[in-house]
Amino acid sequence: MLRTTDNNVGKWRTGDNHQNDCRPEECHLENLKYIANKNILELQKQHHNLLVFPQKWQLGVEKKNIIFELSHDGILKTNNIMGFIGCGETQLTISSRFHSQSGDYFLHHMLSKVLGINVVNMNFQNSDESIHDFLPYLFPSYLQDALSQGLFKQYQRNQYNDSNVKGAININRHIKLNNPFVGKIAYTMREHSHDNAVTQLIRHTVEYLRMREFGHSILTGNPEIRACVSQIEYATPSYKKSDLQKVIRENLKPVNHPYFVKYQNLQKLCLMILRREKTSFGSKNEIHGLLFDGAWLWEEYLNKIFTEQKLDFIHAENRTGKNPIYLFTDNKLYDRYPDFYKEDFVLDAKYRPRENIGRDDFHQIISYMYIQQVKLGGFIYPCKTEEKPESTIGTLKGYGGEIKMWSLQIPQDTDSFKSFSKKIQENEAGLKDNFTEC
Repeated sequence: MLRTTDNNVGKWRTGDNHQNDCRPEECHLENLKYIANKNILELQKQHHNLLVFPQKWQLGVEKKNIIFELSHDGILKTNNIMGFIGCGETQLTISSRFHSQSGDYFLHHMLSKVLGINVVNMNFQNSDESIHDFLPYLFPSYLQDALSQGLFKQYQRNQYNDSNVKGAININRHIKLNNPFVGKIAYTMREHSHDNAVTQLIRHTVEYLRMREFGHSILTGNPEIRACVSQIEYATPSYKKSDLQKVIRENLKPVNHPYFVKYQNLQKLCLMILRREKTSFGSKNEIHGLLFDGAWLWEEYLNKIFTEQKLDFIHAENRTGKNPIYLFTDNKLYDRYPDFYKEDFVLDAKYRPRENIGRDDFHQIISYMYIQQVKLGGFIYPCKTEEKPESTIGTLKGYGGEIKMWSLQIPQDTDSFKSFSKKIQENEAGLKDNFTEC
């Protein structure tokens, strides 16, 4: 298995968790070429077993739509994408660059914060985390998204034996059950039902997660997911634990329904969770995996922190079109989406090392400051080392205005997730002091 981190060039993790410059073996290079420099959304359309989070991946021409770049001489460059991707015999894990010897605590922390899941007391002690450690995080989001289209229903052939005949009479079954005749007739009826192979698959996934401490926390994280789970339970009265393998077989063919399209990804996810030991990367030219958009996670994570600390930022969301600013006063044709802003301040979230915040980023923040007529703007990024939580880049010429950098230190050398959570919460609280006067 190949291991690397986000936002680096040509470095790979070895068994002792140190990074070394190296070049993958030729057999792996051939498989990596099949994935490299390609748009994530296009890959997902072509490969059934590739999951992405968030599902509404940001469209555009930015490099974050590419999982990684691979040069002609075999040098691999990662961007803001984290997760697991494989093709043929090649498996590549892209951890966050804050991955420690004990595990990828920062990725777990961001996911739990963004998705509203309490995992502080969970025991993450695995430096070689796999795709299966992260799949359960997606279940609440995928379930809620699918149920937004209503409960999945499909035609089922049900057998009845009563006096209210509505379908085709089953002669053999009628003779067997109704001799002597007492007024009942055996018949078969084709009708829509919510209790079907797909909802049964979801129910089996719910029961699988419920039996695990981490999964139980995910299913009870908020009232919305609890309501969704109750819907599935109510819709599947015929659930039997012993039917698991039968249900899995019935779901190997992807959902193909013109209306219930959001169930396709949920079906994929449930199969990957339930077939844990059978999720493989072995098919030639078939891509499997789970990918996270680090830039989106960082932005949504900060929004949660700012909301908890009542910092009163407006969070613009280009995926949903919420809270844009406009270039012109007389029309709304040209909308723009600074990550966070308020009356006298514009803040851009960057999931990159400080040295990777460059010319285009500065041009962007200057444009936002000019449009909003504010005197303070800047960037916030995560960092590993002891850096000043706030530093000034300079004062702009022309209309003036100050540009600053803010950093959130990500704890290293923690021996448990609980210890990591305690330290990072202290660092998060420090952000409030930095922004109170802004």
